[in-house]
Amino acid sequence: MKLQPRDRKHLLRAALGEVRCDLLVKNARLVNVLTGEIYPANVFVDSGMIAHVEYRNLEADLEKAEEVIDAGGAYLIPGFIDAHVHIESSMMTPRNFAKAVLPKGTTTVITDPHEIANVWGVEGVRYMHDASQDLPMRQLLDIPSCVPAVPGMENAGAAFLAPEILELSGLDRTAGLAEVMDFLGVAQGDQRMLDIIAAAESRGLYLQGHAPGQTGRVLSAYRCGGPSTCHESSSGEEALEKLRSGISVDARDSSILKNVESIWSGVKDVRFFDQLCFCTDDREADEILEHGHVNDVVRNAIACGMDPVAAIKSATFNAAREAHIDNLGAVAPGFAADFLLVDDLRELRPSHVFFAGKLAAKDGKLTAEIPDRSFPLEKRNSVCVRELSEEDFTLRVSLPDGRAAVNLLEYPDPVVPVTVRGRAEAAVRGGRILLEDPDLRYVAVVNRYPGRDTIGLGVVRGFGLRSGALASTVSHDSHNLTIVYGRPENALLAARELIRCGGGMCAVENGEVLYTLELPLAGLMSLLPAEELAVCSQRMKEAERRLGLTALENPLLRIVTLALPVVPDLKMSDLGMVDVLRKELVPLLAEEDARRER
Repeated sequence: MKLQPRDRKHLLRAALGEVRCDLLVKNARLVNVLTGEIYPANVFVDSGMIAHVEYRNLEADLEKAEEVIDAGGAYLIPGFIDAHVHIESSMMTPRNFAKAVLPKGTTTVITDPHEIANVWGVEGVRYMHDASQDLPMRQLLDIPSCVPAVPGMENAGAAFLAPEILELSGLDRTAGLAEVMDFLGVAQGDQRMLDIIAAAESRGLYLQGHAPGQTGRVLSAYRCGGPSTCHESSSGEEALEKLRSGISVDARDSSILKNVESIWSGVKDVRFFDQLCFCTDDREADEILEHGHVNDVVRNAIACGMDPVAAIKSATFNAAREAHIDNLGAVAPGFAADFLLVDDLRELRPSHVFFAGKLAAKDGKLTAEIPDRSFPLEKRNSVCVRELSEEDFTLRVSLPDGRAAVNLLEYPDPVVPVTVRGRAEAAVRGGRILLEDPDLRYVAVVNRYPGRDTIGLGVVRGFGLRSGALASTVSHDSHNLTIVYGRPENALLAARELIRCGGGMCAVENGEVLYTLELPLAGLMSLLPAEELAVCSQRMKEAERRLGLTALENPLLRIVTLALPVVPDLKMSDLGMVDVLRKELVPLLAEEDARRER
């Protein structure tokens, strides 16, 4: 992909100094991510592109610009690029997202709309594209590759195959194929995945990857299959192996996982960082407003010991190259005129944000106009569930009264969203599984799409819930209705509340709704601006802490990873418990495992 100037002929004349350019930023200290240098420079901008960078004679041609801005000795750096983000996970619409991140210095995002694709299919992806038109930032789309994430192990609201990839590749801001999450399918040559990859490659798209915890020959096979990036590294050792295997590592600091520090500890001694980028993946509105966006991720890397210029390059030039964008991510002639002025290379709080050569934000406030627009999809209810009863949330077995060993999902760490396979003894009374251990809770995944009537029931240990019920239609990646609870009546009340409002998150205790974070757009997003949504998010977190989720600094997204069957080891879906690596359903009763093996 190559970005084009508004007027190439005028740009050429401006570069030669024959005509006045649109903008001159003088008296800046240019951070050149192409050479690693910092030096005084004047930057001339025309037609949305960098026309010329003058560093020899800083008094030359100062009159050859329609507008002149004196940087006052501030550092001039490229605009930040988020190498991988789900805008839906900010719980904001694309336009409200832009209003929140632009003042933080993010001028381009590579967004994967697979959250809404799992709900509304092709129509949802088109919405994300259309709703991000004509913004003073660049929201490039990668086409969702895994809808549903693991066919046969869950039911979503849509299914993408090669024809959908080909259709969506015609959108004018399509950059690549989004994270190919079925890493085993790719490594083992699953024909569905090979067809999807071939369709993307036939349209010249780069392939974004997803290979959590994979090493050795599986990782090699995955890379041979085509994907060339991964944002799922959680340790330095894992990140180093991926770099050595030719896979670009998108070091992630999201609202769920903070991986930058551990990744840096493992890669800091390599000589070249050309394959290291940064991403937010999933970052909530309140965290964006309080801490920042990509600038915060870069700031964290610098605090860990990374050289500031190298860190800035990773968040700009490297990210553009990863997405195969030829002229983005640097301040040099012919590159897009997306850049920032910052006073401190470690704090990275921009005083000015320019997009396509025009001022978009100043002193933390948006200056560019982003008019509100409405779309039909924003008013459509996506939660289609039949009338439920307490019986739907009762774990029944065909056993006499006594005790039984049950398989379950277990959190081995109170703050890490990884679930493994565990086992526990439970009481059986009247054909029901009764949980006596306060660390055990029921979990239900209710399909919320037309034509489906599946409910998966299981048990989870170590989730953190001490009372009541917590429910969410934000439940990666199929976004069915997930509920963690102790008593069926609380689960039923939470489910009915989210069905009523069209989705979101809900906390219930003792038969009373404590709080509902309403997300009516696809059950994923609010129509509120970031400032109002942040207040609602905080109230939801307070309700979750009241229910017992106190070990986590941010409990909001604790529940969303329970139903993510592309991250090992054991997850839930509307079909039941899923063994991620074996791609098979796990029975509730442990005794059935033995029968299977026989």
